[in-house]
Amino acid sequence: MAAPNNVTQLIFTGLFQDREAQRVSFVVFLPVYMATMLGNGLIILTVNTSKSLSSPMYFFLSHLSLVEICYSSTIVPKFLSGLLAENKTISLNGCMTQIFFFHFFGIAEIILLTVMAYDRYVAICKPLHYMTIMSRPVCHVLVFSSWLGGMFHSVVQILITVPLPFCGPHVIDHYFCDLHPLFKLACTDTFVAGIIVFVNSGLFSVISLLFLISSYVVILVHLRNQSSEGRRKALSTCASHITVVLLFFGPAIFLYLRPSSTFSEDKLVSVFYTVVTPMMNPIIYTLRNAEVKNAMKRLW
Repeated sequence: MAAPNNVTQLIFTGLFQDREAQRVSFVVFLPVYMATMLGNGLIILTVNTSKSLSSPMYFFLSHLSLVEICYSSTIVPKFLSGLLAENKTISLNGCMTQIFFFHFFGIAEIILLTVMAYDRYVAICKPLHYMTIMSRPVCHVLVFSSWLGGMFHSVVQILITVPLPFCGPHVIDHYFCDLHPLFKLACTDTFVAGIIVFVNSGLFSVISLLFLISSYVVILVHLRNQSSEGRRKALSTCASHITVVLLFFGPAIFLYLRPSSTFSEDKLVSVFYTVVTPMMNPIIYTLRNAEVKNAMKRLW
């Protein structure tokens, strides 16, 4: 049963305290968010309307774009409205909701990136069995598993956060609700909760990253036996995926592997993985992929 709270409303300090800097940030980040919505939405539309993009790789890519839209929309609209508002407030229930969906979509993306690495491993190392192993029912199960994994992760995060008593102060030194800044407001010891977050978020990200690295090491070793044209095409596809993986995992591991007792978060790092990275994914995947670019041209 949740402990009684004296805090029902929370205030964000925001990214910057200076009003002019906030207005400039709004002008910069609004187009970024719009580009995220349009770019990822265009990928979803292109994959689902183009017969040439029916392979499992593009099926996973369309779902990755959907996750990016949801992930960004959990944080950015509230962040943008706060840049123009004098008082950046959110209810405690709204804060818990934001934490739930932020971690839900974040872990779903991590699992989906891992699934995409497995897809590339099968395509390159076992090409004759690719369509058998990565059949459409299997692809649906893998995508469903990514959503289910995100749900399980978020439920754990919420179960350790809701029972905490929050007696004040009611100011969060951030521009959105996340666990470590919220833990600082609890009027009880959060050491155990911090360890659970460390395992549930930080170590999970590290293990997933190690699996991804192992997959690509195996792929690179296997590519030595292929023709130069085959190596070029495979490396081009893998390079896009590796770039996205590094952009997403780098900040996440940096933030969640640090103990909460010394957590003085760099907000700019958070801006990078909540605002900028979701916009970069469509650019990375389309610029290096001739099939996607040609399908988009036909769609236009």
